[in-house]
Amino acid sequence: MTKAVDSFAQVLFVSFGFVMKLAPLGAFGAMAFTVGRYGIRSIGSLGLLILTFYIACSFFVVVVLGTLARLNGFSLWKTIRYFKEELLIVLGTSSSEPALPGALRKLEQLGCRKGVSGLVLPMGYSFNLDGSAIYLTLASIFIAQACDIHLSWGQIAAMLGLMLLTSKGAAGVTGSGFVALVATLSVMPDLPVTGVALLVGIDRFMSEARALTSMISNCVAAITVSLWEDACDREVLARELGGSGSLKVAAGSKIGGGAVLQGDKAWISTTQSAA
Repeated sequence: MTKAVDSFAQVLFVSFGFVMKLAPLGAFGAMAFTVGRYGIRSIGSLGLLILTFYIACSFFVVVVLGTLARLNGFSLWKTIRYFKEELLIVLGTSSSEPALPGALRKLEQLGCRKGVSGLVLPMGYSFNLDGSAIYLTLASIFIAQACDIHLSWGQIAAMLGLMLLTSKGAAGVTGSGFVALVATLSVMPDLPVTGVALLVGIDRFMSEARALTSMISNCVAAITVSLWEDACDREVLARELGGSGSLKVAAGSKIGGGAVLQGDKAWISTTQSAA
């Protein structure tokens, strides 16, 4: 039985490797189709879409998440630097799933209680995909403009609400945002689902920004909720992030205070006895 499972796993790995080797060819074919059907100027439009998406994600991280972190007493930039290994994994894989174990471990090192961070972070992988929500909205607007479809403000607002809903529950794996876009456009009467062919060739570049934005957002959310629930030691958080927090354990500290004081008393009594 074990040999059969191992053999089947080897077949799957070989199949996945074959697909990965053909992925660049598929992306080239998608770009060739887009340029051949819509002209060379479509490349400039796609580049502008990528730039707009990166600016929108940067604005969300800097302004929204930065403000949220500042209001709760910790630094966004120090948090990003603390999770740099996990963010590099996300950047290389275009997926936030491989970074989950390391992120959970570092949240515990920051002083967050395991029961809270272990609930908030995995839930964020399905219900807090901010990068996917930004991508779905921008991609829908781009398809509407490319197909010369005029949308009223009411239609844009309804589409925004629908995109925010469909982004929930999407798996944090590579290409999940694109699949969610296809599924959403298939039920929207205003936009053609065939318009997603315009975005196939550039989805890899946008997938990286989606995953990074969602990962940073989930880490900030886990720390914030832990602070709200009084499930995070602020001194440990400040020390681990390299802040200006005092390294001394106060008398009323919840973590380790009693052990430190008892150890000091034992050391003093031993010294006096020896004297």
